[in-house]
Amino acid sequence: MKVAIDGPAGAGKSTIARAAAAELGFVYIDTGAMYRAVALHCVRKTVNTKTDTEAVIGLLPEIKIIIRHVDGIQRIFLNGEDVSDAIRTPEISVAASDVAVIPEVRQKLVQLQRELSETADVIMDGRDIGTYVLPDAEVKVFLTADVNARAMRRYKELCEKGTETTLPDVLRDMQYRDANDAGRSFAPLRQAEDAVLVDTTTLSPEASIASVIDIIRGAKDVL
Repeated sequence: MKVAIDGPAGAGKSTIARAAAAELGFVYIDTGAMYRAVALHCVRKTVNTKTDTEAVIGLLPEIKIIIRHVDGIQRIFLNGEDVSDAIRTPEISVAASDVAVIPEVRQKLVQLQRELSETADVIMDGRDIGTYVLPDAEVKVFLTADVNARAMRRYKELCEKGTETTLPDVLRDMQYRDANDAGRSFAPLRQAEDAVLVDTTTLSPEASIASVIDIIRGAKDVL
């Protein structure tokens, strides 16, 4: 069974998808981590991800991304290195949004994502899962929330990890990513016509998770 969860940054996709997968015994696939890995490689190579598209494309042949699940937790390996923690900085978040608008990057990663979806019951989250990566997914959910609520969540998350930042900076980066994701010409962020909309603005994490699990279980009962 394929479950597609889409939505903007900070809507709770990863937290909800990971928890739902654990509850239902599905494999969780965080596609955003793949774009972050590409971004990390580009940043390490001192490529300007905002302006130098050709340089990003030129680096793609030397990028090898592998996903492994260790004790049920997804780990991302870039050219043999576990970069699961290194990709979670504000700088890489913005760079990931930059590289994600490049069709060649998306085509490289979408192939891997589709292959992974054939290996087990999966919950995959991202920006274009239900509309482009897995258009045949049995369940599609579009998570959203007010941008200020999303920025506050991300700010608290970064503070808990010891990352130095400010709420205005997080909000600005999130607005930049929203515009990038929704405005790109290739597979933009949008709600699939057959997706269930879940607004998490006023929902607790527990309520959000329960809502999505109920949607998936309801679909399984029908199928």
